[in-house]
Formats: sequence, C-alpha cells, structure tokens
Amino acid sequence: MERRNNDTLWKGMLERVFDDLLRFLFLNADRAFDLDRGFEFLDKELAELYPEPDKKSDTRFVDKLVKVYQRDGTEEWVLAHVEVQGHHDAEFAKRMFKYYCRIFDRYDRPLTAIAIFTGRDGKRLPDRYERRFEGTELTYRYNTLYILDYVDAELEASDNPFAVVTLVAKKALLEGRVLDPDLLKEKLSLAKLLLNKGFSKWKVEGILSFLKNYIRFADPDFNRIFDKEIDGFTGKTIHMDIIEQVKQMKIDEAVEKKTASVVKNLLEQTKFTAEKIADIAGVSIEFVEEVRQGKH
Repeated sequence: MERRNNDTLWKGMLERVFDDLLRFLFLNADRAFDLDRGFEFLDKELAELYPEPDKKSDTRFVDKLVKVYQRDGTEEWVLAHVEVQGHHDAEFAKRMFKYYCRIFDRYDRPLTAIAIFTGRDGKRLPDRYERRFEGTELTYRYNTLYILDYVDAELEASDNPFAVVTLVAKKALLEGRVLDPDLLKEKLSLAKLLLNKGFSKWKVEGILSFLKNYIRFADPDFNRIFDKEIDGFTGKTIHMDIIEQVKQMKIDEAVEKKTASVVKNLLEQTKFTAEKIADIAGVSIEFVEEVRQGKH
C-alpha cells in the first residue's frame, strides 16, 4: 500500500512542478519548450497504451504522458513521457521501450522520455533498452534522474522547486532508519527551507502536502505535531492541498482493506493456491503473499 500511496503523490506532484522538472533536467528547457503555454496531461491516453495489460490492477507505476509545446515552431507540440521508479525491476527498460513504440504508433511526434529513480538501488536500473541479433541492433536511450546523485547542499541552494521535491524524496529514504523525533526535525527543516524560497503559493502548498504525506512517521501522533508547527510557521495562511491526490489515497486505502480482508479469509478458510486466490480476488499473487505475511 505504501508504494501505491507514493505513486498517487508523485502523480499529483509532477503535475504541479512539471515545468520545474524540465528546467531541472534540461539546461535549455526555456529555449526548447514554450513553458508559458502550459501542459496537457494525457493520463487517459497513456492508460490505453499500458504495455503490461496482463498485470492486475493493484500493480501501478508512476507514469505520465504530457503534451508540451515547442518554441521553434518545427512541431506544434511534442510529448514527454515520465516514469518514476522506486525499486529494482528487471523489466523496467523494456517497459520504457514498449511505451515508446505505442506512443510513436499513436502520435508519431517527437518524444523525450524521463525516468526518475527514487530508490536506493536506482543505480541498478538502466538508462537504455538494447536488443541485437544477427546483425540487427536496437538501442533505445532515455533520460535518467537518480535522486541520490544530487548533493543536499546543492539542492538546498537551488531556486528550482523540483530541487525541494528531490530533497523530500531523498529524506524519505530515512524512514525506518531514524527515530520519529529526528525525522520530524528533518521534515520541519525542509518545510522552513521551502517557505523561505519565495515560490508561488500554489507550488508551496503542493510541495508541503507532498512533504507531509510522502515522508511518514511510525507514530501518527507526530503528524499532528508537524501540522501544528507548520501552522505556527505560516500563521495558517498556507494549506497542504494536493487535495484530490490525498482523497484518492484514502479511497485506495479503503478499497485495499476490503480486498485484503477477502484474501485473508480465503487463506484461512480454504486450501486454495495463491494463484487461485489471486484470480478470485482480482489481485496479484504478490499481493496474496503480502497478506499471508501480514503486510496488509
């Protein structure tokens, strides 16, 4: 469930700071793209192109397909495909290539692809997909952004909002490695840094919400302490408001609790295999095993 919550938060965050992501990754972003024209997020269209239709619905990836306008007029618009990956996946590069093929077939437009690696094993994830056989070769390379490549001091000094998002993602790796009081100090330090940057209120509120929900305390009481401190910093003039994304998280949690209950009952009351239970409940075998291990 935790990974799926992160998926929801990243999807909302990318929509709020997409121009900042492009500027963070591409030095020529403002020359290449007409960022003032805004973006169109093609979530429905990307879902129709999903390259792994055989996977159950509880398996998600943070992926965005975005219409971006160019400045030079050679094309009215281009496409940006962004994927956020937090754990090692042997099929990741192939999935990126499958998306490229399907996007090309659908739109036949220039495409830039970006993979954001947020986990500790991000270095194990490739920046290309390659195949070769008997004189025929294929190489598909895409842009990669590995959060642990960036030094905290440089991110803190940056005037780009995505640098703060990257800091939040880095600090989230402390979960389970430090005690809640120390994690609270890290979160409040990030909040103060953000509030002093002079970013627009809309971006500040979005990043604050991302910070609150992406880095989690073991003890929920610390959430109330964090909220109280934020109100003190801001005089209650700033709200943590990725509202729709957080609402969706709550819906997902409620659905999963119900599904997990069904799977648990099947495990306890039948001798069905994990494969059969997964088929009955409409979940993956991995989810069944996680319920068996008490993770849901």
